[in-house]
Amino acid sequence: MTLELQCDRIRFAPAAYEDAQEIQKKQGLSIRFMKNGSTQVGAFQAGSANSSIQIVDNYPVEISFADKADYDFILDQIARNAVLNLSKVDQDVSYGIFDLKGSGAAIKALRTACASSAANTAASMEAPEGVVYCGGAAVKRQIEFMILENPQDQWNARVTVNGETRPAMTAYSYFGNAQPPKGFVVALLGEDRSEFLVFKDGDNDWLEFGDYTYRKCN
Repeated sequence: MTLELQCDRIRFAPAAYEDAQEIQKKQGLSIRFMKNGSTQVGAFQAGSANSSIQIVDNYPVEISFADKADYDFILDQIARNAVLNLSKVDQDVSYGIFDLKGSGAAIKALRTACASSAANTAASMEAPEGVVYCGGAAVKRQIEFMILENPQDQWNARVTVNGETRPAMTAYSYFGNAQPPKGFVVALLGEDRSEFLVFKDGDNDWLEFGDYTYRKCN
């Protein structure tokens, strides 16, 4: 079993692939925080209402959280407690139990690295600000995005498609890959579950949405 904590999501590979399939099918995972091996001091139920659960890289289950505050709570609990129990949502059966000794320092290092990465990415995005992307083959679209300086909630970006604007949140890790492809800048996750991937390589700016690539057109 393995557990990986990223800036905005968790990846968990249970002992059996069938367990990963079950977690994805049920769209649920109980995250229990234990003071020791038997005393539960907190819990979080990950499900379709507050997260997205999918199998990535052919095996690990990836849990992406809709609200940053939820993930902050989970990281706080992991840093504070001794044992993490990942179990079924509908019965008291564990998929995996992890010793969290020394996790406080690890969580602090993770948050520092994530804050630095976000700051560097935000700085690198100043140049393409205001870029308009066009394309879409048979379905023509014009796409723009803006990242808010002082967001009031987790929807810290706005994406406009053919004049229609939708709230979105930013993600700086590339889905399904430990190493993002060359030029990857940011993923924009729409409130309507749409996904936009923004790239910049030198003077080449492009955006991927669905099965189409949109190039800079202004």
